[in-house]
Amino acid sequence: EDAKRGQLFSKLARAIMVAAKEGGPDPAANATLAAAVEKAKSYSMPKENIERAIQRGGGGESGEAWESITYEGYGPNGVAIIVEALTDNRNRTASAVRSIFTKHNGSLGAPGSVSWIFDRRGSIIVDATRYDEDDVVGAAIEGGADDVVRDGDTFQVITDVAQLSAVREALSAAGIEYEQAEITLIPKSTVVLDEADARKTLRLIDALEENDDVQEVYANFDIPEEVLEAAEE
Repeated sequence: EDAKRGQLFSKLARAIMVAAKEGGPDPAANATLAAAVEKAKSYSMPKENIERAIQRGGGGESGEAWESITYEGYGPNGVAIIVEALTDNRNRTASAVRSIFTKHNGSLGAPGSVSWIFDRRGSIIVDATRYDEDDVVGAAIEGGADDVVRDGDTFQVITDVAQLSAVREALSAAGIEYEQAEITLIPKSTVVLDEADARKTLRLIDALEENDDVQEVYANFDIPEEVLEAAEE
């Protein structure tokens, strides 16, 4: 558990460092950095770790070698997968990602092969058991959100990337606490999986997420609740 937490914190710090390096150290003027800091806070990453990562990236110190790189590919049953990584060695990361895809019934594709299936959006998650839907929708729209989607016990507030901070502030001003706010990729269409393909796909996603260089994995699968429960057994 401690090792997983350590790996998570180092991934979060790396994301902050590269965002500060690429867009400047002020979260108010750098939406990517603001989202990376927000994500780190949601995982209870210590404030001093966050500030150190911003300084390292913003000052150019040791952030120089790191770069963001995106891989696109397919999983079982044609599921589209995008892998976002931060690496100081492109060859090592590309080789590892390709190997994981191959081992788990997937294939690495060319740049652009699946990215058209996704939209880059801001996403804010709110606990639906704590707040009234009308209140959440009202505050979100007031802040400039595009949509609010109910999914079980959560509301997902979807925004333009540039509006993410404004919508976050509008929710807070209305007394609504959110669980997570981040920039994400949302699929325009999904592939419904049966139990066998669900198992294979989840194993592939897990293997990718366990790689130290991988920051985010996005996929366009849709696993029905009862299938998911069976696949996770």
